[in-house]
Amino acid sequence: MVTGAGRGIGRAIALELASRGYPVALQARTTEQLDATRAAVEAAGGQAVVVAGDVTDPGAAEALVATCVDALGPARVVVAAAGQAFSAPLRRTRPEELRQLLEVNLLGVFHLLRASAGAMADAGGGRFVAVASTAAVKGMRYTAAYAASKHAVLGLVRSAALELAASNVTVNAVCPGWVDTPMFGDTLANIAEKTGVSVDAARARIEQMIPLGRVLSAEEVARTVAFVVGPDAGHLTGQALVIDGGETIA
Repeated sequence: MVTGAGRGIGRAIALELASRGYPVALQARTTEQLDATRAAVEAAGGQAVVVAGDVTDPGAAEALVATCVDALGPARVVVAAAGQAFSAPLRRTRPEELRQLLEVNLLGVFHLLRASAGAMADAGGGRFVAVASTAAVKGMRYTAAYAASKHAVLGLVRSAALELAASNVTVNAVCPGWVDTPMFGDTLANIAEKTGVSVDAARARIEQMIPLGRVLSAEEVARTVAFVVGPDAGHLTGQALVIDGGETIA
């Protein structure tokens, strides 16, 4: 199961897992994007089902799990990749903007984890991965609301890892830095507009903060997720895997 599978990191994860032989159940709000992801999976010889839904609705998570089990078999791998970003100085951040990020970034993960834990246990074990952010492990200027939502995801992951270990279910967070996705494009446009520089200059400023000198691709994040759910990571649980080119230690 992969949420946020219509575009960006979620789509890349769905395609990567499908390429490794996993049948995938896909969820996002936009059916057209999901259909495009499903078509790409099937064109490569994989199997996919679409379950459109809003991750802030617990019923959507329950429908995703039920459809996955009915159509594809035991639920063994669950990836919460849907997310939303927002940036503003603390004093300009409204309570409702924080609530929205908590609804998508935290409760979206919570609903999926809660709905899928039993199904993974019934399958004899499973792997749950939340796509978080470097904002889950480090505070950053102008992202108080976003960082709060991602820090909360990491707390959920660590607590759930302890609780679900007896069911042979691992729970981890993958925490990418800047990733070249449509959301990143929106961020660059916003920076350019507010600072009066070009989009290329805004990108260069960000890349200068990364010791390895470049932003990640969505496919690199997807391959990291594939490792976490794969056979070599069976003893990995409750962890935050940071992939950021060294940004958080610079």
